[in-house]
Amino acid sequence: MKRREVRVEDAVGLQLAHDMTRIVPGVFKGRQFRRGHVVREEDIPMLLDMGKRHIYVLELEAGELHEDDAAQQMAKALAGPGLVHSDVEEGKVVLRAKHDGMLWIDARRVVTMNSIEHISISTRRPYMHVREGQSVASVRPIPLVIGEDKIRAVELIAEETWGGRSIIDVLPYRDQQVHIVTTGSEIQSGRVQDKSGPVLREKFAEFGIEVKAQQFVGDEQEDITSAIATACDEGATLVCVTGGMSVDPDDRSPAAIRSAATEVVSHGTPVIPGSMLMLAYRERTAIFGLPGAVIHDARTSFDVLLPRILAGARVRKRDIAMLAIGGWLND
Repeated sequence: MKRREVRVEDAVGLQLAHDMTRIVPGVFKGRQFRRGHVVREEDIPMLLDMGKRHIYVLELEAGELHEDDAAQQMAKALAGPGLVHSDVEEGKVVLRAKHDGMLWIDARRVVTMNSIEHISISTRRPYMHVREGQSVASVRPIPLVIGEDKIRAVELIAEETWGGRSIIDVLPYRDQQVHIVTTGSEIQSGRVQDKSGPVLREKFAEFGIEVKAQQFVGDEQEDITSAIATACDEGATLVCVTGGMSVDPDDRSPAAIRSAATEVVSHGTPVIPGSMLMLAYRERTAIFGLPGAVIHDARTSFDVLLPRILAGARVRKRDIAMLAIGGWLND
């Protein structure tokens, strides 16, 4: 790269080599001048106010890329079909959700890319629920001009995606048929009002999902198991069992879930609140055993795992174990 400094006062008629940011604390931060802008006489006071005494005139050499072009190439390599790209600004492209869904990130490869000198890829937390239009990541090179070999290295890593998925994407939610199995003789008899149904209906409504059915059963293990099996036979893709998840002798939900399931992923999570949550599968139907925290706390282990289930991602024991880092959800 050949770079020539030119005094601002002598720059009238020259093109800016990059976006220029203006910062007024508490008032404004953003692009004041766009790359390629031809400096005018009336721009000089603003440039001086921005602390610019010189501008650069650039001549790129073979094997070099301007930051804007590099950012666009990286965004194209990383982003999946569930994302839209912003216009490049200040050498950065922002990726936004094209639709509601679960944010997918190939974290290992993102880390590998960020290990390349002068590469900066920043994302939100993977597996979270995101809404259409929400920003989820940004990509940019650090310097104004970067070696083309570094961007090619990013592209090569992106080509080796896991399971055919892009490095960053938003996976749409699948059609769901949700059933609730509410345990407890006190609720079945009407002595105590059910609070789990309204809370869960509200949670699912945030995803645009309506609860299909709710069964009220007592405390007998066989009745709970039968209710879970019936829900699955009726086409449930997700069954939420509420109540009976503590260590008290009258709490039979864990044993009932084990009896109904073909695979138990975990009983217990390293997430607070919601450590007593249970996750199992009956063939392809996910079964949650929900502790009382789900009813009383705004965000629990259930909220952390739910987007994965709704997107059709099969959760394994290792996925549960990895929730430990960042698993303290209390204020």
